[in-house]
Amino acid sequence: MKTLLDLENWNRKEHFAHFSRMEEPFFGATVEIDCTKAYETAKELKVSFFIFYLHKTLMAVNAIENFKYRIDEGKIYIYDRIDASATIGREDGTFGFSFMEYNSDLEIFNQTALAEIERIQNTAGLFTRSFEKDNLIHFSAIPWLNFTSLSHARSFTFPDSCPKISFGKMVNSENGKRTIALSVHVHHGLMDGLHVGKFVDFFQEEMNKK
Repeated sequence: MKTLLDLENWNRKEHFAHFSRMEEPFFGATVEIDCTKAYETAKELKVSFFIFYLHKTLMAVNAIENFKYRIDEGKIYIYDRIDASATIGREDGTFGFSFMEYNSDLEIFNQTALAEIERIQNTAGLFTRSFEKDNLIHFSAIPWLNFTSLSHARSFTFPDSCPKISFGKMVNSENGKRTIALSVHVHHGLMDGLHVGKFVDFFQEEMNKK
């Protein structure tokens, strides 16, 4: 379900108009996340760390309203729920775009994610399904790189307003601390650095929980 945002009375109406006219309306940031406790918790729960931090990401996305905004023909809609389209790798070195429906219950989400990962790994091609709605985040993991910045391939003519969230290689320090790079790219017409900051803070808090 989605509802129409009252754009005329929105306090960011001018911001939306300004940034939506740009050829590249997206901006991004990369931050370091402490994942020490989250990694330990995932192992205790016998959940893959990838699925664990994807679930935490969707929790944060669905907690920050601006991350649930999408643009359709010049109008802004607010979705009730945001799901994920994550890139899933295969043994032959290729990957496919998946669809993973968000559920606040980690056990249910884990089952859904595992089934979708298995489907992608046993299916050829990049697009293995259609995506009728844009209540998604575009999600990827790049576990081979401890990056400090990241860019995305993007068609400026395609009307895209979905956030793009990526994670890098987990790094272990000598004192036992584990960190991971988090990259967030969002449409500036829909949100600002304030909202990205709230997302990062919420995500880090969730990663610190037992």
